[in-house]
Amino acid sequence: MSPSPLAEWDYFYVIVGSAAAGLTGLTFVVISLAAESERVSLLGLRTFVTPTIVHFCAVLALAAHLSAPHQTVMSLCIGLAVAGVAGIVYVGFVAAAMRGVATLYVPVGEDWTWNALIPALAYLGLLAMAIVCWRDVEGGLHGVAVISVVLLFTGLHNAWDVAVWNSIKKKDEVAAAARD
Repeated sequence: MSPSPLAEWDYFYVIVGSAAAGLTGLTFVVISLAAESERVSLLGLRTFVTPTIVHFCAVLALAAHLSAPHQTVMSLCIGLAVAGVAGIVYVGFVAAAMRGVATLYVPVGEDWTWNALIPALAYLGLLAMAIVCWRDVEGGLHGVAVISVVLLFTGLHNAWDVAVWNSIKKKDEVAAAARD
């Protein structure tokens, strides 16, 4: 019996999954700090922070799925296809929410790129890797690894963006209060 092609990816997914889990926890800290400030809209948090948690959790779920023992090509492909479709549908909801939050904050190009475009492409890529893995497991696994890192960095960027926006907003409010 030949070893599973997934066996060679164990360390990669332990590292990526652990990073995703740790970053999820740190994002909850950012949410707590933002909520304490009483300046942040819950709709805004839901629109821009929740997708960050979802992307980190998607990476964690991918790491768990790809680290599960006795994985077959079919179970691998089904898991990737389900993750890809679920992610694409979710990004559609995120894009709709971004349009709906425009009364509080008008999303700029960077917001659309990092919160809708890049995640949509990543989840579409997962769906594509489900098809690729059916024909070429090794090549598909390389694609899934790249997508996992893209989702991880997307979450990092978006968490950083929210933290910086929140701290800049606080400085602007302090400066406005000093002028009054």
